[in-house]
Parts: sequence; structure tokens; C-alpha cells
Amino acid sequence: MIERLAIPEVWTYTPRRFEDERGWFSETFNAGSLAEALAGLSFVQDNQALTRAKGTLRGMHFQKPPKAQDKFVRVLRGAVLDVAVDIRPGSPTYGKWVAEELSAENRRQIFVPKGFAHGYLTLEPDTEVFYKVSDYYSRDHEGGIAWDDPAIGVDWRMPADAVLMAERDRQFPRLADLEPVFQTRPA
Repeated sequence: MIERLAIPEVWTYTPRRFEDERGWFSETFNAGSLAEALAGLSFVQDNQALTRAKGTLRGMHFQKPPKAQDKFVRVLRGAVLDVAVDIRPGSPTYGKWVAEELSAENRRQIFVPKGFAHGYLTLEPDTEVFYKVSDYYSRDHEGGIAWDDPAIGVDWRMPADAVLMAERDRQFPRLADLEPVFQTRPA
């Protein structure tokens, strides 16, 4: 089932689960079933991350054009608060954010398109995240915005002094100080 969020370019997908006495089976990705929502997009790389501590924030990241990435994210173990921020100048939702709780239990996945900064906060210890991306990783095209930018106002559901994160992620600029790297997609 696909559900559009408050920023409609960002959506969630909850795959069906078939259970019996042996356990369960779920088709977590099917390009044919998601063809309309993905609009011809294909993924070229899968990434997986294990985060040991609850309260660890990874983000708010993006890759700049021409190596920008769409992401399709799910949790294999544990839970996260997954956040996407629109960083496309001229977009009606520029600077706005959406968040969704993803967990191994709820099976929800989130699609985050190019033009959005993305990050997640672990809600449980030993959380494992898996995501597909539409372009290859490029160190030369890495970017990010401040996770705690007051002009954006993401509600991380945790006090700022309790959040663990990489020092490089703490150094990202506020959105107002970011050089524009994305434009609004044509209608």
C-alpha cells in the first residue's frame, strides 16, 4: 500500500506479509508493482547500515547533481524516525519536512526523492537500515544541512543534548546558508 505524505513527492510503502505456521514471507520490493509510483526510476546501489546506540542521528544528507540520489529506505531490525526536508528553492514546500516512523515491525518503507535532505534517528539499539539509491555514491557530491536548523524545526522527539552523531554531520550549514543545488521539478 502506498501512502502520500504531507509533501506528496515523499511517500511510504507497506508491503503485504503472508504468514503461516512457518513464519512469514514479504515481497519488499517489486519494480512492476511500484512502477507508477517510481515513474521509470531504477535503483543502482543497495546500502545497509547498523547503528548500535539508540538516539543516533545519521543526516541530514543529500548528493548534489549530477549525482543526486532518490532513496527507498526500510528498517530490517529496530526502528527509526526517518525525516525528509525539501531543499528545492522555488518549491511550495521548500524548507518543510515530513517524518515517518519506520520499523522492522511496521514494515513501512519511505521514498525520498532527489532534492530532499534525508536523515534518521534510531529509536532502538542495534537498528539496521537498508536502502536503495538511484545513483552511485560520490564523495565529491556529498552535501548536508543542519539537523537542528530552527527555521526548519524538525521534531526529533528527543532532547538535542541526548542525540549522538558524527562530528561532520554537526558541521552542516543551515538551510538559509546552503548554496542552492536543486530546482523544483517541472509540473
